[in-house]
Amino acid sequence: MLNFLPAPIIGGVASLAIALNTLFWCPVLYLVAIAKLLIPIKAWRTQCTKVAIWLAEAWIGCNSAWMRLTQRTLWRISGLEGLSYDDWYLVVCNHQSWVDIFVLQHVFNKKIPFLKFFLKQELIWVPVIGLAWWALDFPFMKRYSKEQIARNPDLHGKDLETTRKMCERFKTTPVSVMNFMEGTRITAAKHQRQDSPYRHLLKPKAGGIGFVLGAMGDQIQTMLDVTIIYPQGVPDAWAFMRGELKEVEVIIQKRPIPTEFCNQDYQNDEPFREAFQAWVRDLWWEKDGLLDEHLGIPV
Repeated sequence: MLNFLPAPIIGGVASLAIALNTLFWCPVLYLVAIAKLLIPIKAWRTQCTKVAIWLAEAWIGCNSAWMRLTQRTLWRISGLEGLSYDDWYLVVCNHQSWVDIFVLQHVFNKKIPFLKFFLKQELIWVPVIGLAWWALDFPFMKRYSKEQIARNPDLHGKDLETTRKMCERFKTTPVSVMNFMEGTRITAAKHQRQDSPYRHLLKPKAGGIGFVLGAMGDQIQTMLDVTIIYPQGVPDAWAFMRGELKEVEVIIQKRPIPTEFCNQDYQNDEPFREAFQAWVRDLWWEKDGLLDEHLGIPV
């Protein structure tokens, strides 16, 4: 443990560790990505994706190692019992900090299938990691605004069509589809701008998971409802790297997904959409109460 060192030195060591870890694994991952790109055979690409996932899980494992080396974090984790690496999951979580991703990867690595986030299509062009995301079969989504659809009605429904095509890749190999339903990290300004009815959360956006369940309702029957709590305050990225994440609580609630919410048309079926949004809002009220309870805030 190096947590006896001054915080700036710990930050430097951690930054160097993640940089070296990434530089070690990324070239191999790029070779896999190039092999996958050059040979457009489905079975070959499936095998390339499996190798890429193994490499990504090794990268996460090394990140967990330097986290243990540089930090003395008290981890309080509940709900990991009964999870399987060979099942399909929809994972939802509150979103407070960039650190949330490291927490989720550390907690779930090799306990459930590799977490895959839905990303904006533009992110495929991000230097270095855009190609890595593509090799790992992260789903890239192109969203159309109401104005774009009004100008070109043919775009109506393309979001769902794209989701269905991306999810086809996940039907033969177990996957954990990850969604931060708030869509962005919470800040006081965002909370006030939204006039959010929740004390600790932004308003949830149900469309993303509604589209996923419409495309993969036969495979995904379980939701992992994750609540991340930072009892000593939400850390920013640099505070995390300096070893100042002293305590984190992760509560995992395994929920069956109601069958009536699977294989439905979220975009065009208004009664279903309203019922689904009401279900999501109820989940969010429960999560807000859970945060109150564990942060010791009176209702």
